[in-house]
Amino acid sequence: MIRLHFTETDLRRVTLAPAPDALLEIGLSLRRLRGAPGGTGWSRPAVLEWSREMAAGRGARVGRLLDLVSCDAAMPAFLCQPDAGDFAAGIERVRRTPGARLAVDLSHLTPSREVSGWYRELADGGAAAQRTLVTELDDYFTASMEPLWPRIRSAAAADRALRAETLMRGGVDALLATLGVACRWEPPTLHVGTAGTHDIPLCGRGLTLVPSYFAPAPVVGYRPGGTVALVYPMAPEERPDGASAVLGPLLGRTRAAVLAALRRPATTTALAERTGVSPASASQHAAVLRNAGLVSTVRTGSAVLHTLTPLGEALLRGDPARHGSGR
Repeated sequence: MIRLHFTETDLRRVTLAPAPDALLEIGLSLRRLRGAPGGTGWSRPAVLEWSREMAAGRGARVGRLLDLVSCDAAMPAFLCQPDAGDFAAGIERVRRTPGARLAVDLSHLTPSREVSGWYRELADGGAAAQRTLVTELDDYFTASMEPLWPRIRSAAAADRALRAETLMRGGVDALLATLGVACRWEPPTLHVGTAGTHDIPLCGRGLTLVPSYFAPAPVVGYRPGGTVALVYPMAPEERPDGASAVLGPLLGRTRAAVLAALRRPATTTALAERTGVSPASASQHAAVLRNAGLVSTVRTGSAVLHTLTPLGEALLRGDPARHGSGR
């Protein structure tokens, strides 16, 4: 159990990561290939299919990277870049990290098996080993992660919209109380179910919430003097239920998909990512649905948040007439 202790300043500095952390997903996917115990994140159909493809040798270019991860929650700090924005920015940070800093990150780890000479050279701050690290991270992402990345980005956008809606409706208390069964919020302390027992005072630095596609359980990324990140499994993806196909002839296929996607509240950008249309198109479809009384739209700062109205929910359930009659 890890206990994260908040001050009033920390509660004002709880933030959501702007995008999935590509380097972190690499590290967690490598743990999956190492055979680490499973959990919520690894029960996703897409992850199971990915695992089967990797086991069959289709796509994986693991190289020496397995040396970096063990089957517990520990992994090098340079694989946690929640504010990088995308893979290219994250890999550039690794490229520019001083070798001595990489060595410090690795010194906190205890490899679970005998490691290669390359790992030992990297742990000593070797420049050639660092160049190999960058190359193999790039190769692995391209071959093994990039085909799945659009789905990961879409799921992350849906999760961020869900958390933003929770924050708007219930504040930080509601946000921290709904991170999953492995997290328990007892103000001013967040209890995170992990191996070992640690107390981490946030000391005014706040907390960054990082949704992960491959995380089987919460992971806390902590570096003295730096930021604290709580990595948690993304909200489960909804399975198609046929609503879009049924409503397609009435609303149009794309508009029906937009309506179905709003079972979870979404910003215009998140709605576009969920349905595979442009933000402009998503906004237009949401406007038509709003004019029909099926969607409600509110502004939150510089963004807008779309939610279903009771009539929209009833239409997706297939009983708008009953809802309208009050029975």
